[in-house]
Amino acid sequence: MPDHRDYFSHVSKLLDSFIDQEASALDDAVDMLYEATVNKHNIFVFGAAHAGILSQEMVYRAGGLATINPIFNANLMPDVRPITFTSKMERLEGFGTLIAEDTPFEEGDVLIAHSVSGRNTVMIDLVQEAKKQGVQIIAITNLTYTKQVESRHPSGKRLFELADLVIDNHGDKGDAAIKFDELKQKVGPTSTIIGAAIVNGIVVGLTNKLLEAGEDVPVLFSANLDEGDAHNRKIFKKFKDNIYYL
Repeated sequence: MPDHRDYFSHVSKLLDSFIDQEASALDDAVDMLYEATVNKHNIFVFGAAHAGILSQEMVYRAGGLATINPIFNANLMPDVRPITFTSKMERLEGFGTLIAEDTPFEEGDVLIAHSVSGRNTVMIDLVQEAKKQGVQIIAITNLTYTKQVESRHPSGKRLFELADLVIDNHGDKGDAAIKFDELKQKVGPTSTIIGAAIVNGIVVGLTNKLLEAGEDVPVLFSANLDEGDAHNRKIFKKFKDNIYYL
């Protein structure tokens, strides 16, 4: 019978597979974000419900970049009650358009859009509206999963079909990975741990490219370091034109 060691082994294999097959996509993502950064455009990140954990991972993060802006909506966060409300809001036609209209998108900006299934209406609406405004889309999704399900959006489109660049997280259909014979549903989702590795890897790659070009890099200190608050205040002031979450 599987146990916790099988989960860690599975995640390790997924990471190896990801590194082998997605290196080019990661390089392209770094290039897109670099061009946006040096040209003073904005970077946004969005995901609904648990997919939004990657937005939290990238924002106001020790060792992260201050210029990555989250798109949060209280109705799509896991702390809403009842939490099943998030599923209803993900499927509500027009809701993503409203979120996009309330986001300061500009032509040349980049949106990192995370959806494992890539099928829900809120994401498709938001991405379509962003594209109308000239925003480039980096999709983090699960191609195995999303190609086996139908879109819930009236257009019939899934996230990977709208993106300028697709990064596959190499997970399983349904996200969970470990099968117990006694259970119909697998246990142990992988999208969060793989997704966090993806976005942090992109941040490291972007930092490297900016430094090589002699650009300033808005890296945040931990607020729990003695010098952290003072350093971060300087960063927020210097890069205020590309920060929208303060």
